[in-house]
Amino acid sequence: MTKTSRYTLGMTALALVTLVLVALDMCSGGVSLSLGQILGGGDETVRQIVMQIRLPRMLCAILAGGALALSGAQMQAVFRNPLADPHILGISSGAALGAALAAGGIAGGALSGLAVVPAAFAGAALSSAGIIAVSSRFKGAATLLIFGVLLGFIFSAVTTLIQYFSSEESLKLYHSWVSGSYASCGWNGLGVMAASILAGIALFIGNLRGLDVILFGEDFAAASGASVSGIRTRAILSCCLMTASVTAFCGPIGFVGIVAPHLARAVSGTSVHRRLLAPTLLLGAAISLFADVLSQAFAMPIPVGATMALAGVPVIMWILLGKRLW
Repeated sequence: MTKTSRYTLGMTALALVTLVLVALDMCSGGVSLSLGQILGGGDETVRQIVMQIRLPRMLCAILAGGALALSGAQMQAVFRNPLADPHILGISSGAALGAALAAGGIAGGALSGLAVVPAAFAGAALSSAGIIAVSSRFKGAATLLIFGVLLGFIFSAVTTLIQYFSSEESLKLYHSWVSGSYASCGWNGLGVMAASILAGIALFIGNLRGLDVILFGEDFAAASGASVSGIRTRAILSCCLMTASVTAFCGPIGFVGIVAPHLARAVSGTSVHRRLLAPTLLLGAAISLFADVLSQAFAMPIPVGATMALAGVPVIMWILLGKRLW
């Protein structure tokens, strides 16, 4: 089988799997609905469930999964680390700190619940701005990686202190956000997420050749005339834009950013980012949808962050044992 045939077959299979998961996700939930009822419109109650709950939840899962997958692909290229993911730079920890501050009562009373998402976005944006500023000063990717991990530890420590002194109601509000969910985004949140993700994808597309070159190492990229700092800054900015918006609205969703790029390389048979773009997007969406379907399979829906871990850990263990998927 030629590489082109393999790529076409893989993309066709991914598209079909994603469509099946879309249908399953639309049918999943507290109220049992068939695909015929959903497509046929049904009564007013069915229409409300579909339009106000399940459709935005499904679209949120697709956007979040695709964005985190593309972010992971960029981080793995820039740091040349197969276990790098969108949260490794401390972006999710910054969002968690913002959410903890909001839930801890800075907005007060009922308003604190409404303040969690913008506060989480602000925390992620602040973390991202710090990382981008530092990336212009450090030449080595390893140094920047260590800085991001340390920044995450600092944010996590402050978040723990805030939780320690918070009330029981504030803790419930914070843990509701941090557990991860696609159901709380809504149509308004989808608009903000989509705008941030599209901007991140545009940066990714403009950086495709640079990401290919940097895979061979920073010295090779510099010798070939590429701007290593420019490639890295665009990749980090793209990752920050997408991860910050997803984390703010959905909570810190892990694993998809690590797993999807590896599976995309296995499906496409290449590490060229131009050809990885579509399969990475589809695989991120498919994994995210699968986690959401699994979370709705119980009498009481469980956090999507937990089901994502169940889906992602086996693949990560495979990678750690040295059985690479590409």
